[in-house]
Amino acid sequence: MADRFRGFLPVVVDLETGGFHAETDALLQIGAVLIDCDEAGRLTPGETLSLEVMPFEGARMDPEALAVNGIDPTHPLRPALPEEEALVRLFRQVRRALIAHGCTRAILTGHNAFFDLGFLNAAAARSGVKRNPFHPFSTFDTVTLAGVLLGQTVLAKAVAEIGIPVDSGLTHQALYDAELTAELFCRLVNRCEEWARTGPAGQVRDPPSAS
Repeated sequence: MADRFRGFLPVVVDLETGGFHAETDALLQIGAVLIDCDEAGRLTPGETLSLEVMPFEGARMDPEALAVNGIDPTHPLRPALPEEEALVRLFRQVRRALIAHGCTRAILTGHNAFFDLGFLNAAAARSGVKRNPFHPFSTFDTVTLAGVLLGQTVLAKAVAEIGIPVDSGLTHQALYDAELTAELFCRLVNRCEEWARTGPAGQVRDPPSAS
C-alpha cells in the first residue's frame, strides 16, 4: 500500500450534516472505511468506524437536510459524541492504519470528497483537534473515477452499474454510504490495474521496448 499511492493511505469517509456550509452547519454522523491491500495488490474494504456527533454550540441545522438523512439530533437515545471526541477517535484509528501500512499520510476518499474534507477540516479547526492525519486539500473522488470509467456520477447508479446491491432504506446513513463508496473505489481501482496489465479487452500487453 505504501508504494501504491506515494505513501498515501486511502480512507473512505462519508459525513452526514445539517446543511451544506462547513463553517456554520452541524456535523452529525461520521462513517469511515479503511482500505486494505491483499497479497496480489488488490484493494479491499477493511475496518470500519461509525460515530454519531453532537451539533456544536450554535450550529445551524437545515430542516431539509435533516429530512434527507433522517437524523434527529435531539433524540434522547442517540449515542452522540462531542465533535472533539469523535474526531479524536477517527484520527486515532487512521493513524494506527498508517503505521500498519507504512504510509505517511491519509488521503480522504469519498463521493464528492471535497464536501466531506471541508466539513472534516472545519470541525478539526473548530474543536482544536491536532494531528489531523488527512492531507489538507488532496482527495480521491469516486465521482471522477465512476464518471470516467462507468459514465455514472451518482453513487447509487455507479454501484448498480458494477453489480453492487443497494438498500435504498439505508442510503444517507454515513457508514452505509461509506461502505458503498469503499466498494466502488476498490473495484474501480482494481479494474484499472487489470486494464493496465491486459488491456480492456483482456489481451496481455507486450512489455515495453527497452529502447
